[in-house]
Amino acid sequence: MTDGISTTIKTMGFCGPCSASEPAEVDVRNGRIVRIRPFDYQANASGGVLPRWSIKARGCEFKAAEKSEITPFALATKHRVYSPNRILYPMKRVDWDPNGERNPQNRGRSKYIRITWDEATELIASEVRRVHERYGVNSIFVQSDGHHQVKTLHGPRGCEGALLDVLGGYCLQARNPDSWEGWYWGAKHIWGCDPVGEGDQQNLFFDVAQNTDTVLFWGCDVVTTPWGWGGHFPSRYCFFLHDIGVRQIYICPDVNYGAAVHADKWIPVLPNTDAALQLAIAHTWIKEGTYDKEYLATHAVGFDWFEYHVMGGDDGIEKTPEWAEGICGVPARIIKALARSWAKENVSIAHSNGGSYIRSTYSHEPARLEVALLGMQALGHPGRNQLKMMEYQLFSLPQQTPIPRSQFIPNLFAVLLPYAADTRDSIVPETLVPEALAGEFDHEHPLTWYGCTVAGVPVEDQFRKMQYPAEGSERIHMVWIDSPKWTSSWNGGFKFIEALHSDHIECVVAQHIWMEDDCLLADIILPVNTKFEERDINCDIMSGNYNTLVLEEQSIEPLGESKSDWECAVAVAEKLGVVEQLTGGTSLEDKMRIGFENSGVQDFMSFEEFLEKKSFIVPPAEGWEDDAAGFYGFYADPERHPLTTPTGKIEYYSSRLAENFPEDKERMPYPRWIEKGETHPDERLTTPRAKQYPYLLVSNHPHWRLHSQLDDCAWFREIKTCKVIGPDGYAYEPIWINPLDAHALDVSSGDVVKIFNDRGWTMGGVYVTERIRPGAVLQDHGARMDPIELGVSDRGGTNNLIAPKAIASKNCAGEVTSGYLVGIEKVDVFELAQRYPEAFSRPYDPETGPLHIVDAWLEEGKEVL
Repeated sequence: MTDGISTTIKTMGFCGPCSASEPAEVDVRNGRIVRIRPFDYQANASGGVLPRWSIKARGCEFKAAEKSEITPFALATKHRVYSPNRILYPMKRVDWDPNGERNPQNRGRSKYIRITWDEATELIASEVRRVHERYGVNSIFVQSDGHHQVKTLHGPRGCEGALLDVLGGYCLQARNPDSWEGWYWGAKHIWGCDPVGEGDQQNLFFDVAQNTDTVLFWGCDVVTTPWGWGGHFPSRYCFFLHDIGVRQIYICPDVNYGAAVHADKWIPVLPNTDAALQLAIAHTWIKEGTYDKEYLATHAVGFDWFEYHVMGGDDGIEKTPEWAEGICGVPARIIKALARSWAKENVSIAHSNGGSYIRSTYSHEPARLEVALLGMQALGHPGRNQLKMMEYQLFSLPQQTPIPRSQFIPNLFAVLLPYAADTRDSIVPETLVPEALAGEFDHEHPLTWYGCTVAGVPVEDQFRKMQYPAEGSERIHMVWIDSPKWTSSWNGGFKFIEALHSDHIECVVAQHIWMEDDCLLADIILPVNTKFEERDINCDIMSGNYNTLVLEEQSIEPLGESKSDWECAVAVAEKLGVVEQLTGGTSLEDKMRIGFENSGVQDFMSFEEFLEKKSFIVPPAEGWEDDAAGFYGFYADPERHPLTTPTGKIEYYSSRLAENFPEDKERMPYPRWIEKGETHPDERLTTPRAKQYPYLLVSNHPHWRLHSQLDDCAWFREIKTCKVIGPDGYAYEPIWINPLDAHALDVSSGDVVKIFNDRGWTMGGVYVTERIRPGAVLQDHGARMDPIELGVSDRGGTNNLIAPKAIASKNCAGEVTSGYLVGIEKVDVFELAQRYPEAFSRPYDPETGPLHIVDAWLEEGKEVL
């Protein structure tokens, strides 16, 4: 402690358990966080000196940083700890009476009163008993997943599920592959690559630096998406690529933040039309004979099916660049130039998982087509791979390691609650939650879909037919959620609100740090700590520089009456008399020791040494430079190093899809262009519905928050690309509009517009810019919901509320949260305030936005404190 300041170490990333990132040093004075700063790797090295790996290429050098490369998210988190929207006490909805009228129709409308922890836990325990006795264990639905502050011992993600498993089980919201939908549902069927579906990554940072001429950043924002998963490391690598002469081309509808910093060229494509562009590139190569026929003869099967489609054999439409231009908006001459340049060079494709590129209708097609193109140019040849710019070592897999390999990948699997890989029979995909909650389903008429949809399971699972309710189970009657973000993170949020108004749903419990989004729909609310108020252990494997095991000492005391998610579960367990069964008689300190003793670090220091030193930084492995890069083994010898497809080769025609889904015209055995289909008949600009809704909405990862987190950070809200201040003083979520479209709409920067379709409407502050192409508008997803007319309209810019409710395609239960049709209309905010006086007069802080917590605590005009 220096000058009254104590310092603790905390990881600041948001991925998930055992996948932390961005270690930081947190300074506290007088019990309050005053500063968050980078973690010093060298100063904390065991033995005093930490070897730094180095990539040398073309006269330049890229090496591991001396300190962690934390982002503005990490720096601003100290403000969010003290947000006026913190939930500090348990609360109950005023008109929810477990012994009388439950009034589900008022969820999101009625206010709350403060109750004690004893009252709250007794209510929850009583509801659990009642639901179990009346309906059965699987009638309690647990929503417990997503990206959040990364914790290990304290949750979130699985604590309430662990309790309910002690009591016999529950129905789980499946952890969808939301970050890589297209790869999961599409790419796995052409190149395998279980469990993720994205390509083999080992040592690709070295390979690209040594061998690649051009990197295509396709739907990738390397300066935005990685902020929540690994800091500034990927952007620093892109500066290095510039220094060594590797050309960087961005293919996306917008000049995103990565493109603005790093792009040598921008190719503006209309949202969700990439498949047409990809097919036109393939057409150019086939017509001009500039693809690797010899490679395909030994490394692929079914290419003739793909060529047949490209040349129009199956549908009568030859996929020429001129045809593609009318769909994707990229001039035919640019398509040809890109194809010809690609055919002459070593080209790799980079992604930050994929974002909007693989989160739209029929997202499996651009994913499969990308692999098809890479295969045509000899996938695995030095300099020709698919490169991930984030989530390094995902699932602790060596093949997901594009960075220089460390001696080992530390993990804490021994003490994790298994929420992510849970494939129980009683399960509902995230994309079908509203249907399950409100639909009239039973065993004779179940809700059905294919695959448990859990991220990371083998591709064979996609052929397993699932149903809700599960055999022997009743429908859902109670919801318990520790990730109350469905409305702002998934597709068709208004339908979720409608579902929670169903009489079937008798109790909704939410536990969370802040009062936002789905918390407004709960009957009982429990206050949860931030990670700064807890003592924990974490392993950073995603920052890129080093793997690190960290002791996360408690930084500050819990605010208000907040508890950790684990403590919430234990408190309810006490009322149910099952604490011993839940904890197994193991303390959190015991669990920390167990985690450490199985982490890999135990071979280098004792647990007592770890407690003293607070961290262990894993040195780089010797000889990592010699590791085969990406798909090189497959390229060099496909017989000895086959892919994980049934044939071991690139399957342009998937026999598995043909056998399991012979009638599926939306995901056929070979990749193709889908103009429309039975699942999405009218989300293209070429459909009649586009006359009413003439713009395609791009909804990216937000630059100034992490999905729906950090939306109330005052530091960010001052930035004009974060919020647009309307004439009424409200900070609206920006919507980017091209000057040509702005002229047609008669709007200017600073105006407020309604963003609408037949599913409802939200609002946005106009930002006129040439950084978005004509015909498309951009509004990031994840803004906090601020209801106007609940279930119909929203002031906050929560565009997920009006996203298509339908899944990605007939047999693929993926999300659709970008690339859909909307209309834009200028509004008079003062006229709206007169029409909706209650919604437009809620308490509002110019620095942090809507004060939901203050509003929630008001009953009859008085604060209940």
